[in-house]
Amino acid sequence: MNHCPNDLIMLFNDLFREAFRTILVRGDDEPEYLPAGNAKEPAQIVFAHGYYASALHEVSHWCVAGEHRRTLHDYGYWYCPDGRTPEQQRAFEHVEIKPQAIEWLFSVAAGSRFHISVDNLSGDGASDGYEFQCNVLAQAEHYLARGLPKRAQSFFDTLTSFYGTNDTFSKAWRDDVGRVVPLYSEKNIMRQTETP
Repeated sequence: MNHCPNDLIMLFNDLFREAFRTILVRGDDEPEYLPAGNAKEPAQIVFAHGYYASALHEVSHWCVAGEHRRTLHDYGYWYCPDGRTPEQQRAFEHVEIKPQAIEWLFSVAAGSRFHISVDNLSGDGASDGYEFQCNVLAQAEHYLARGLPKRAQSFFDTLTSFYGTNDTFSKAWRDDVGRVVPLYSEKNIMRQTETP
């Protein structure tokens, strides 16, 4: 399947440009969110280096940001670069669970490959990589059972329609859980086979 960032730009902008005065923009450098400067300028979700996965990730952050946060540069969040202390890493992971869960669902809906990211390669890594994976998975499963936030659901539905994955999503999701969090899948399979 071809995954062109321009498709995401088109889909996002068609959905949200008018209703939320927000556009998705290909960036040359690091990602950022720029709130609307005035009544004529839309807010901009700038994704990194033109990468497809970055676009999905940045849209996911926008989908969980409330109305007030969408008036603030980068939603008003601090960002401590790669090389975080264990305490900083735990704080980072806490705010990343929901966006990464949504990004994962978007990725499967688009038929693209998702990778959980602790974004701390030169630091101490994840505070607990497996726990973080399980937290992201649990949040994604919660969204599947109870529904995504409204804007996220609209974009998810648009992706499944555009990429033709609506009928295959459930199987693709189960397969991807096994790929992304294999230990979790193995434990569940063991539990299912042990239960009479």
